[in-house]
Amino acid sequence: MRKRLLLTFAAAACACLALAFGGHSASAQDSETSAKTSPIKIGLMGPVTGQWASEGQDMLNVVIILAEELNAAGGIGDRKVEIVVGDDGGSPKTAALAAQRLISEGVVAVVGTYGSSVTAAAQDIYDEASVVQVATGSTSIALSEKGLKLFFRTCPRDDEQGRFLAASVKNLGFTKAAIVHDNTSYAKGLADEARGIFKDSGIAEVFYDAITPGDRDYTATLTKIRATEPDVIVFTGYYPEAGLLLRQKKEMNWDVPMIGGDATNNVVLVEAAGAEAAQGYYFVSPPGPADIKGDKARKLLDTYRSRHTELPSSVWSVLAGDAFGVIVEALKSGAADGPAIGEYLHNGLKGYEGFTGPISFNEKGDRIGDVYSLYQVDEQGKFVLK
Repeated sequence: MRKRLLLTFAAAACACLALAFGGHSASAQDSETSAKTSPIKIGLMGPVTGQWASEGQDMLNVVIILAEELNAAGGIGDRKVEIVVGDDGGSPKTAALAAQRLISEGVVAVVGTYGSSVTAAAQDIYDEASVVQVATGSTSIALSEKGLKLFFRTCPRDDEQGRFLAASVKNLGFTKAAIVHDNTSYAKGLADEARGIFKDSGIAEVFYDAITPGDRDYTATLTKIRATEPDVIVFTGYYPEAGLLLRQKKEMNWDVPMIGGDATNNVVLVEAAGAEAAQGYYFVSPPGPADIKGDKARKLLDTYRSRHTELPSSVWSVLAGDAFGVIVEALKSGAADGPAIGEYLHNGLKGYEGFTGPISFNEKGDRIGDVYSLYQVDEQGKFVLK
């Protein structure tokens, strides 16, 4: 998997350079191109490196495919699109640098990013620079409660996810829940949303605490949880830690069920846990790549598989494709700068046919509509839609 990711990144980086230079060496004629025919720069901000690199690289791969197809069809008003990459490393500490780089490159809008805490560290920077940001995997409620007119997201919010997660726990018959998060904006927000609904639903909370992301040993925490005798562990963090928790829980010979949120919807979870330890794991998420319906999505995913031998590792890169699509739709309408793009997305875009279904935005920039489903990992490590 690591080798595949490195090859994928290298291929995407080459493709990005090809987009930037039109597929040939720069020339004197290129330098004389007028403003009317110069490339339209769209930013891609994501974790191209770091612990979430599989997400960022898949996001980049999808956007590269769509930009190449758009350019081959003539671009936007005879102008090509250039993708400018801002690698945030999946860290709030580097988010500001990534955002400032994209702004300095003159992007009109940005696709991404993946993590809520990373978006939180960058969204004010984009807003102050009048650059539209369309997040793709940042589901924290707080992000759209700031009243920023140029912030949008193609993913749903954690309050919607929290309701669905709580309903799934109840429908599966669990009555005593241990809740574990990792103190990131996304994970803690989802944990708090779910615990409030658990209380109203009669589900007893027997444990509530955080782990430290990136640690390699969670057995002490698992031992504490085991002492509270839950009938389910609800983990609201990300897929690397979920995989490790599943593997170490298996090593303890503890077979308590575990359910997670949409940040665990990544096939790398099974690699981290091992198929045997991952078997039976539940998570809630928008439909994964293999389950997305519609000719438009299938065409994109067939192209993706032909280039990279397999489907994207999760749905979040497909939502990056949706973010790119709504930005392009705004540009095709004649919107030429951040405020005009934002105005179009708020008031002109209605029921846009995205890869993951119809897309419209409310006054806060949140996507309208329900998109969650329940999945379980089978004995082969495959994600099965329940």
